[in-house]
Amino acid sequence: MREHHYLGLQSFVGESLRYVAEWQGHWMALLGWCSAALKCQARDRFIGWPEVVKWQRLGLVINNARFLILPGERVVNLASRVLSLNLKRLSGDWELAYGHPVFLAETFVDPRRFSGTCYRAAGWVQVGTTRGYGRRAGRYEPHGEPKTVWVRPLVRQAAQRLCTLGGEPMMKSEAKLMKLSQSKADELLCILMSLPDCRHRRGRRHDQASLLAVAICAVLCGARSYVAIAEWAGRCKQNFLKRLGCRKDPCSKSYRPPSEATIRRVLQGIDAEQVDRALSDWLQRLGGGEGVAVAIDGKALRGARHESGGQVHLLSAMLHGTGVILGQCEVEEKSNEIPAAPQLLERIELGGVTVTADALHTQSELANFLKEKGADYIFTVKDNQPTLKQDIAELFGSAAFPPSRLL
Repeated sequence: MREHHYLGLQSFVGESLRYVAEWQGHWMALLGWCSAALKCQARDRFIGWPEVVKWQRLGLVINNARFLILPGERVVNLASRVLSLNLKRLSGDWELAYGHPVFLAETFVDPRRFSGTCYRAAGWVQVGTTRGYGRRAGRYEPHGEPKTVWVRPLVRQAAQRLCTLGGEPMMKSEAKLMKLSQSKADELLCILMSLPDCRHRRGRRHDQASLLAVAICAVLCGARSYVAIAEWAGRCKQNFLKRLGCRKDPCSKSYRPPSEATIRRVLQGIDAEQVDRALSDWLQRLGGGEGVAVAIDGKALRGARHESGGQVHLLSAMLHGTGVILGQCEVEEKSNEIPAAPQLLERIELGGVTVTADALHTQSELANFLKEKGADYIFTVKDNQPTLKQDIAELFGSAAFPPSRLL
C-alpha cells in the first residue's frame, strides 16, 4: 500500500480491518477500513440523523480509507467485483472483531484522479462533495482539495436504523468474568493494603484494597471504563466478591460490589505510579512467571498533552499473548524511549524472561542491562543499525550457519 497507493499508508483511525483479495494464490487487491469521519455534511444529510444521535451511533458507520488494485495483469471488472465480495462479509467480520455490526459504508474519492466508476458499479451512491477541509492536530484546516462522498448501505433501511436510538445498540462484548484462586486473591489484597489511603475517614464504606482489586480484575478481563468496571463487579458471584474483600451488607447478609461513582472517585485519587510499581510482580506471576515473553513498546496518548503543547508519550512493558501491562512510565518530553527502557524494566523481575523490542531499542546498553537482569532478548535490526544489519546478512549467508547444515 505504501509503495503503490498515491496516499501511502501510515495508520488507520480508530477501529480498523485490512483485507487482501486473492485469486489462485496471487494478491490482486488491498482494502483498508476504519472508523467513519467525525464530520461529513453530505453523509449526515443522507442519513438524516440529529447531532445527538450521530455521536451515539457513528460507530455503526465505517470508512473505506484505502482501496488499491495491485499492478499486474488487468482483469475486467476486478475492482467492482472485489468491492462487492468484501461488502458481503464486512459487517460480520466487524462484529467478530469489535463486538458490534456496521450499517453503512462511506468513502471519499478525489475527482481530479478518479471518477468513482468501480464504486458506482458495486452499488455505491454519490451523495455530495466535501468542503475541502482536513483534520490536523485536533483542528480543521482547509486543504483546497474537495472530495466526492460515496455511501453504500450494508443492511436494509440503513439510514432509518442509524437514526433510531431504540434500535440495535452499539453492542460491545461484555468483559468476561475472572477465575482467581484464593491464594492469588489474598496475595493481591496484601499488596494493595500496603498502599496509602488518602480518603477522608468519614463516609468510607468500602476498603480501598478491595476497590482496587475489583478494578484491577475487571480491567484484566477487558473492562475499559468506570461504567464497565462497575457492571463487571455487578455480575460477579458472591464467592468472588468475598474473595476480593468486598463489603458485606449487614441487612441482606450479601456482599455488595462498589458503585461506578465510588470506583471513579477512588481511581481518580489514587497514585497510579505507586499501584503500577506494586503490581508488576503479581501480574507477571499471574501471567506465568518464568519462561514468559515481555514486549516493550511506546505510544503517544491521543488527546493528552503537556502544558507546553507536546503529546504525552508512554513506554509500556506487556506480556505476550495476554497484553497484560506489567509496567509503564512516561517518556520525558525532551527525551525518547531509549533511556526510558532501562528505567521501566528495572522494577520488573526479568530472570528467565525473553524481552522483545522494535528497532529503536536495538542498543548495546539495553542488551547488557538485560543480560545483567538474567533475561534473554530478541531485537529487530533495521537500517538504523547498518553495520549490525550487514554483519547479520553475512552471517546468514555463510555455509556454516545454521550449524545444522554441517550435520
